[in-house]
Amino acid sequence: MNSGDNKIDRRDVLKGLATLPVLGILGASVIAKKNHAEKQKAIILNELNIEAALPPPIGLMEGDPIRLGIIGYGIRGEQLVQAAGFASKRWLIAMKEESSKNSKDTRLQDFLDQENLNVVFTAVCDVFDIKAEEAIEAVTTEQNQPTRYRNFKDLINSPDVDAVIIATPDHWHAPMAIEALKAGKHVYCEKPMTHNLAETLELYQVAKSSPKKFMVGHQHRQTLSFKTAQNVINKKILGHINMVQANTNRNSDNGAWQYDIHEKASPETIDWQQFLGNAPQIPFNQEHFFRWRKWWAYGSGLTGDLLVHDYDRINCVLKMGIPKYVVASGGIYTHRDGRNVPDVIQVAMEFPEYFNGSSQENEKEKGMSFLYSATLGNQYHRSTLLMGHDATMQLDGHTLEIYPDPESTRFEKLLADGTVDPDLPLYIYDPRRNQVDGVTSATAKYFDKKGLLYTYVDGKRVDSTNLHIKEWLSAIRNDTPISCGIQEGFEEAITALMGTVSIRSGQRVEWDHENLKIVGMTVEEADKIMLA
Repeated sequence: MNSGDNKIDRRDVLKGLATLPVLGILGASVIAKKNHAEKQKAIILNELNIEAALPPPIGLMEGDPIRLGIIGYGIRGEQLVQAAGFASKRWLIAMKEESSKNSKDTRLQDFLDQENLNVVFTAVCDVFDIKAEEAIEAVTTEQNQPTRYRNFKDLINSPDVDAVIIATPDHWHAPMAIEALKAGKHVYCEKPMTHNLAETLELYQVAKSSPKKFMVGHQHRQTLSFKTAQNVINKKILGHINMVQANTNRNSDNGAWQYDIHEKASPETIDWQQFLGNAPQIPFNQEHFFRWRKWWAYGSGLTGDLLVHDYDRINCVLKMGIPKYVVASGGIYTHRDGRNVPDVIQVAMEFPEYFNGSSQENEKEKGMSFLYSATLGNQYHRSTLLMGHDATMQLDGHTLEIYPDPESTRFEKLLADGTVDPDLPLYIYDPRRNQVDGVTSATAKYFDKKGLLYTYVDGKRVDSTNLHIKEWLSAIRNDTPISCGIQEGFEEAITALMGTVSIRSGQRVEWDHENLKIVGMTVEEADKIMLA
């Protein structure tokens, strides 16, 4: 709103002098300003008609407990098991200490307040003995004693397992998911869904033909700001979106995958051959085992680990699918420690056929660029921007703001009469209210700003991974919808793999949507580029 429109001009003041006591003049001015602002606010809200989102309906968790198996109890595996209701003793002790030192740190209480999802973990598999033992300790109850499996195939084929959670290094995601679906198990698979093109196409067919519930671990789909953003897009408030900008900024060893190496790691405590799987056969290497994200052989680099978060955040809002073209570049500029995965990248994804409606004349607008950049050497936060002819939406982990464009067609009248100001947001959504986040480390704050830790329901903080696991379990029990199933996972995987092929080959990569292939390359040629 224009600052000039908020002022009471000189004639208003003189009229006030004639009719009001001196002390009443200021009060009249404030009331007039407030009434004017409320009137303008009503006009804007009526024009936008945005509906702030609520969580999707979830079926009841009643009945016999669902019997789960966890494959991989590393950093993410432990978080997923905790989201399902079973925290490690180490974490519980640490959180109790933190909450005693800081009353605003509510992570322990948030966990204790989680809904009982009515599950038991009957099976555990990890190639590192220490982690397998920690997992068993976390999920054991008086009524349930889990079995430790040393080979994932034995866990998958166990008659005591209904569904599996896969939280292994990336190169094992698809092989395990395919095996589990074929064995008649429901699957929750961490992102990225796959590691190469051949297994992506195979998993796509297997999952589509399976009656079992398959979910990919993009928990931000539970975050209410993204659901509200969907409502904004559906009502065409931004106009035709022609550009999206998303970013990753981290600046710590942990954020650059330089994870701690466990003091008890050795060939005696780690099944090295099972870890390697289809990766190149090399002698036992602690750094490769604990810091596997730094090598293409096991991980997926910035494209598969972090771009996929931002891609799926936008895809759940815009539903633009797989890009037609991808061009990527970058290098190892911030962590020269022997890794072969870039730590700084730029990726341009082109969607020449994308169109989400327009306030302008027909056929004037069509197509969109999605620009993603990442650095592991700077943590300055950059918001995600969805830029349309009529407005720009700034989308963060929990909030969104909408700014009208000065040249907007839709808001032309409101701009002209000063009801809206391009320098001020038309709309702000923030469900946190006065809630204080209990996030402390730079890594935790990064994930929080991406909407990957928590969402807020009626002002109360809720673990978004818990909601995502709950959605999967509800689908198993009640045949309710899944927000990130095989189609969404396929779109995420292909987009990330196109970025990997581009950055490793130095070429622009084109996707053939009709024939599900990279133009000018066989599947074998593409995979050779990615895995070389």
